[in-house]
Amino acid sequence: MGLIVRSSLIHAAGCYTTTPIAKGTRVVEYTGPIIDKEEADRRYEHKPITYLFGIGDGSKVIDGHGIAMFINHSCDANCETEEIDGRVWIMAIRDIAAGEELCYDYCLYDGDDEEAPCNCGAKKCRGSMYSAEELRRRKRLALKRAKEQAAAKKKKAKSATKKKQARTDSPRKDPPKPTKASGKKTLQRKTSPASPQRKSTAPPKSAKKARGK
Repeated sequence: MGLIVRSSLIHAAGCYTTTPIAKGTRVVEYTGPIIDKEEADRRYEHKPITYLFGIGDGSKVIDGHGIAMFINHSCDANCETEEIDGRVWIMAIRDIAAGEELCYDYCLYDGDDEEAPCNCGAKKCRGSMYSAEELRRRKRLALKRAKEQAAAKKKKAKSATKKKQARTDSPRKDPPKPTKASGKKTLQRKTSPASPQRKSTAPPKSAKKARGK
């Protein structure tokens, strides 16, 4: 099988065939070390591009190191993948002419909150490399989060309204009314010189020492 890697209009480098390929042909095997998903997460935690291919129940992945890793995604693919006895093969799902770029639908299913935009340019492009099922799941999750946020916001606003209402319903304390002057003069009693007032020099029993700050 004549396969080459060169620049692609879909994404960076792509894999092309130099010879015609008949429908149903095993084009190439997706090869590389098989590691568990946890190890893959550790290896590529801070790397934006990976060539991991999930196999079996998804707990194991192939860390792509062959020419098949350059085959790009397309929503209108000419190939598909098939797992046979733990090995992953790229299969032609239609006749492919010489010079065509090989592509298959990635149907991604595990990417946390990461975006995976599709640039295949197909007429029926779904705009993402995630599978249709995964996109539906994400949509349901987004709607659920939006409802929860709206409910929390409504609950917060209701609580604030109750507090405001409680302050409004609390009894008001009227300010003390000013006392009216009686208009009478108070006579000051003068101390008679014969009986001068005595000043006590002893501190009152109730006096307390001020504490130092």
